[in-house]
Amino acid sequence: MALLPFYIPGKKRIKVVIAGGGYAGLAALTTLKRFAPDTDITLIDPGDRHLKITHLHETFRYPLSDLEVPFSILEERFGCRHIEASLTITDELLQQWQDNRYLAVDDEFIEFDYLIIAMGAESRQAELTGNVLTLQHFMQKTGPELLFECLKINEQKQRIISVVGAGATGIQFLFEIRQFLSRQKINAQLQLIYSGDRVLTQFPQGFDTYVQSCMQDMRIKGVPNARYHGQAGDQIQLEDKQTGQLFELPSDLTLLFLGKKQKMIMSANLFGQAVVSKQTLNNIFIAGDCSVYESLGSNVQSAQSAVRKGKLVGRNILRHSGLLAILEPYLHHDIGYVVNLGPVDAVGWLVTEGNIVTGIPALTIKELVEAQYDLLLRGIDTYVV
Repeated sequence: MALLPFYIPGKKRIKVVIAGGGYAGLAALTTLKRFAPDTDITLIDPGDRHLKITHLHETFRYPLSDLEVPFSILEERFGCRHIEASLTITDELLQQWQDNRYLAVDDEFIEFDYLIIAMGAESRQAELTGNVLTLQHFMQKTGPELLFECLKINEQKQRIISVVGAGATGIQFLFEIRQFLSRQKINAQLQLIYSGDRVLTQFPQGFDTYVQSCMQDMRIKGVPNARYHGQAGDQIQLEDKQTGQLFELPSDLTLLFLGKKQKMIMSANLFGQAVVSKQTLNNIFIAGDCSVYESLGSNVQSAQSAVRKGKLVGRNILRHSGLLAILEPYLHHDIGYVVNLGPVDAVGWLVTEGNIVTGIPALTIKELVEAQYDLLLRGIDTYVV
């Protein structure tokens, strides 16, 4: 068994229920199994697979199966149990679960010593038509499949494809589509529509400068300060944020990436334990996009933060169940972030936000981080605590 500081196991084999099979939930699961292999874990998730959702833009190059890990494989690999179900969460239920130490799923009562809520955020939705795609579509089919279904590619006329949203997801899809269209020699014009005056606003100014330069080189049209209102036929309906004037642009296909919307944001103390009405629920931990920690650590809704919170929660559950119960505070700060600009380019920062890297160095960093997570899913933890 690997060594976990301040963890002296008790005699009891603990039972843990994890609600959510995304980045945070699986980081918690693999951490528990690493330090206490006999932990009894039940994973509750409405799907039948773990999906590396931050990589969906890569389906323009690879099959969707490359981004999936069936929960059945994880059951065999880690000796856990998966229940395909959704879990409704309210403050009242959290308090009830803390008091009773069991929850009901379908017709089954599942006992636990600890519960981890690790549910992700959903993408913001807008009214959809037949030629509008969202991230959910790419969870079911690859990029080329969806493009060929939505556009009559064989016709000679030029098609116009709009990407709405200039966050990391929108930008990564934008450049993957551009490269795909070039490889396939498809006659199409791309346009990026975004509500601010620059792209990737959550990152340093240098990200915008580099991306805008790449867009010019690839003849991608930028439409800043425009709010999306809808799609009617082959026209996208927009509003000029500065003047309030409504206008339309041609768009044969629109991809909507409006950001994340969390139905329920839950508070946790600096150790990851749930806080309801200012009361700490000692046996319920929270991780992932649904959580806001009362600590100095990063609460950014990203896979990086989700993994770090999940790992912390796993370690702290074992400490809490042991003889000392000395918990570790959440102090993780992002150590970098890389945005792909197609298969051969990227922009990111490393260590400090002022240290911007582009091109092959940025791609190398991203590949190393991705390899690290893939190893974690195989039970090999190379993260630095």
